[in-house]
Amino acid sequence: GGGAGTPVAGTSPEHPFAARNSIRNVEEQFNELRPRLALHFPFELDAFQQEAVLHLEGGRSVFVAAHTSAGKTVVAEYAFALATRHCTRAIYTSPIKTISNQKFRDFSAKFEVGLLTGDVQVRPTAPCLIMTTEILRSMLYKGADLIRDVEVVVFDEVHYVNDVDRGVVWEEVIIMLPPHITLVLLSATVPNVMDFADWVGRTKRKVIHVTGTTKRPVPLEHSLYHAGELYPICSREVFNPEGVRRAQAAYKARNDPQQGSYGGGG
Repeated sequence: GGGAGTPVAGTSPEHPFAARNSIRNVEEQFNELRPRLALHFPFELDAFQQEAVLHLEGGRSVFVAAHTSAGKTVVAEYAFALATRHCTRAIYTSPIKTISNQKFRDFSAKFEVGLLTGDVQVRPTAPCLIMTTEILRSMLYKGADLIRDVEVVVFDEVHYVNDVDRGVVWEEVIIMLPPHITLVLLSATVPNVMDFADWVGRTKRKVIHVTGTTKRPVPLEHSLYHAGELYPICSREVFNPEGVRRAQAAYKARNDPQQGSYGGGG
C-alpha cells in the first residue's frame, strides 16, 4: 500500500513508488513467520527471498531483480502457495513459450496447475495458471471472468519489457490489471530497476518493493582467447589488467609487420 502522500520506508523523492530495503529486520520477521509459512522449502532461503516472502504475506507487490541461478522461482512458488491457501487464483506469465512449458512441469509437482499458450490448453480451470503474456493480454481485453478471482500475477523475465516488439504487451497488461491484484515481477539484474519499479508503481498507484541479489551466486570468470591461449582478465568480479597486457603482447608478437607476417594468427 501507500502512495506519494505517505512516503513508505525505503522510497525516495526520486522514486516515490519504488522501495528498497523497506523491511529492516528481515531475518527476525521471517523466523517469526516460519511456523505459518504457506510453503516450506528444503533449504534455507536467502535474505532477498525471505524479504520477498514477507512482502507477499503482507499483500505487497514485489520486484525481484536477481542474477541467473540465484533462485527467483522460489518467489513465484510462494505466490502460488499463498493463492492456494487463500482459495484464490494465481497467474504465472513469461514471454517465452518454452519457459511456460518448463514451469508447468516444475510447478505441477507442488500445485494444481493449468497451462494456456497459443498451442495448448491444459486444465484451464485450475487455480494456478501458467500462460504467455499475450494470452493474459487477450483475457484482459475480453474482460474474462477468471481475472476477478486472481490474487497475484507473476511476471517472469520482465527485463523483456525492453524488447522492441514484445515490450508493449507487458506494458498493456500491467496497465490493464485490476488494482486488487498483487504483482510479482522477476527479472535478471537490470541497471534501471528502480526506474522500472517506480513506473509500475506509478501506473498501479501502489508502492513496488524491490529486492534481489547484488552479485552472482556462481561467480563468472572472463578470459581473452588468442592463438590457442587463454588470458584471464576478470575473476570474482575483479578486473585483471595484467591479463589484457599479456594478451596484447602476444597479439603484437604474432602480428608484428617486422616479422614479415601481415595480420596472421588472428
